[in-house]
Amino acid sequence: MTDLVFPTEPAVLITIIGETVLKDRIVKLLKTHNVSGYTINQVQGEGGHGRRLSDLAGYNTNIEIKTIVSREISDAIFWGLQEEQRKHALIAFRHNVEAFY
Repeated sequence: MTDLVFPTEPAVLITIIGETVLKDRIVKLLKTHNVSGYTINQVQGEGGHGRRLSDLAGYNTNIEIKTIVSREISDAIFWGLQEEQRKHALIAFRHNVEAFY
């Protein structure tokens, strides 16, 4: 074991799972808040809006977007997601993490 301390800082990991049709809108929202990076994956599952099978590209499919931001930016992103959540299958959650980036 080493006694080295990594240069980490407190951050928030946001995970957004929603309909694929929301991809461009969510990316635009992230960029509006100067998010420096994010990861997008095609996902499938089942929830309150039914089953998402990923059987046809862009139809009845979900994406998962992850990004690491400050607490303040995560609040702003959550506020921005509310409008889309009223119209589409969408869930978002966050975790406090330590990150170096």
